[in-house]
Amino acid sequence: LWGILSRPDDVKAAAGRPAVLIVTGGPQYRVGSHRMFVSLGRRLAAAGYPTLRFDYAGMGDSEGDKKAFDAAGSDLRAALAALMQRCPSAPGAVVWGLCDAASAALMFLAADERVLGIVAANPWARSDSTLAATRVKHYYLARLLQPDFWRKLLGGGLRWRESLASLLNDLKGARRRISGSRGRSDSEPFQQRMADGLRRLRGPMLLLLSGNDLTAKEFAEYTSASEAWHGLLRTPRVDRVELPEADHTFSKRRWIAQVETETLAWLGRLRSSDATSGRPITP
Repeated sequence: LWGILSRPDDVKAAAGRPAVLIVTGGPQYRVGSHRMFVSLGRRLAAAGYPTLRFDYAGMGDSEGDKKAFDAAGSDLRAALAALMQRCPSAPGAVVWGLCDAASAALMFLAADERVLGIVAANPWARSDSTLAATRVKHYYLARLLQPDFWRKLLGGGLRWRESLASLLNDLKGARRRISGSRGRSDSEPFQQRMADGLRRLRGPMLLLLSGNDLTAKEFAEYTSASEAWHGLLRTPRVDRVELPEADHTFSKRRWIAQVETETLAWLGRLRSSDATSGRPITP
């Protein structure tokens, strides 16, 4: 596996600060969409936090066969080991993940004693039922308010039969979710593993959610209805920050700048807290 380690210029000033492992959401490599991970890694390093961003097997410059996010545990553990080996003065590491990388971090690294905390940006919790509920609640109404929708409809450019069929299917899926979501988390194994990981996490978590992103909304929908997630996001160790205008990958400069600022502020609080006390998160 290949990665890039950004080191602070002032090594003495960085002593005692945690290292940061950036895990990319797929399919993506270590640069990230619109170079977001390059920017994030360099800013964190400039503030005194050595930061590693790497390519999964089969992605970017790394060799091997490509793996799904829920089977990438060996890659994440190898990256964490490499980071800690090269940053021996760091007390531990923070894992920063976007989308399914945040999910993988919770599944595979949350229980590791070297992990002091996790930053989870727009985590992936996709299921057919929650996707249907999210579309019904957030997509269709917003579409009706868009002038482009009415121009297509009145101009004959809208395939209304297909759109209506899609809406009906989503309504059926949403009803299935409402009637059977609680107590059914065993049917969604990777979401269950995410929740189990969060329970074992010894440090805090920073949850970043974009307001203009169905993935973020779906995560909120899923965790509010799942028995496995009950109370987990309302503990004092979970800091939740919402960016109302941002999209999934924080594609505008001001959005990624805000993400970087929030991450640095949280890291500062982490250093002055009891994040290394070894106490797991409990609802």
